[in-house]
Amino acid sequence: MELTAAVRGHGITKCFGDVVALDRIDLNVPPGQIHGLVGPNGAGKTTLLGLLLGLAVADEGRLEILGTPVGRALATPEGVAGFVDGPGLYPALTARQNLAALARLRRRDARIAEHDDVASALDQVGLTDVADDKVRGFSLVMRQRLGLAAALLAKPRLLVLDEPSNGLDPAGKKHIRGVLSRLAADGTAVVLSSHRMDDLEALCSEVTILAAGRVVFCGPLSKLSAENRDLDYRLRTSDPRASRAVALDSPGVRIVESCDAVNRHDAEVLVVRAQVPAMDELVARLVRADIAVRELAPVVSPLEAAFLALTEQEEAA
Repeated sequence: MELTAAVRGHGITKCFGDVVALDRIDLNVPPGQIHGLVGPNGAGKTTLLGLLLGLAVADEGRLEILGTPVGRALATPEGVAGFVDGPGLYPALTARQNLAALARLRRRDARIAEHDDVASALDQVGLTDVADDKVRGFSLVMRQRLGLAAALLAKPRLLVLDEPSNGLDPAGKKHIRGVLSRLAADGTAVVLSSHRMDDLEALCSEVTILAAGRVVFCGPLSKLSAENRDLDYRLRTSDPRASRAVALDSPGVRIVESCDAVNRHDAEVLVVRAQVPAMDELVARLVRADIAVRELAPVVSPLEAAFLALTEQEEAA
């Protein structure tokens, strides 16, 4: 039996005066998927997140959240939680009191919320040790974590987040990624916007790239690298001189710069430009020449390269 989509949108259009923030957007997110929104400032990401959270309504198009058509009233759909432009918190209250207050607003038993739901939410985001500290003293990182805890308190089937890892250190990012991955594994759909390509590549199975209010790409991350576009790769081998000769002789491969033009301390690295099939053939040629490949990585990730190429094309159109 086909599961009800967490988000199903078709032809979504939203204008603010003469400004078209979203122009006939289609978006489909199944349960259990972490879906990323990417785009330059002003592309429409925050507007789209706001529609999903019920903070605004579309002017045209159809939008269903968890199988229910979204009406014209401003209200967060049942089963949806999250935040845009940072979480709303009470600075004079502690982290625990903030979450307990939110639980009371949802008309849940305050005692149960205090001892069970609140404690669980704080533990999931790693704030148990500062649960009784006032939020006014929290760093940006701690506020982001508490905002996520507030969203988790609702036990959402759709979680909508705007820059959830903003300001987090590597350990914090790893922790939040773990939380979101576990939620998705349990069937919760997650839609998140981020400027951090590494976060999106680590978490998302599919992404939507927006530019000037339009969708310029939507699909699996793997499809981006399969597109017909050149990427620059760092190549480190056991024999840099021989590798250079092999690369020069490989169709579709161009040497961009050797490392001595970039970093005198890393002269074993060669930077080559090619499409994926040509890189596959280059690696095969190196192996046949008994040259060991010790490092092969994009200089710019496929997602970032696609983001730059697609958004530049849209802005130039």
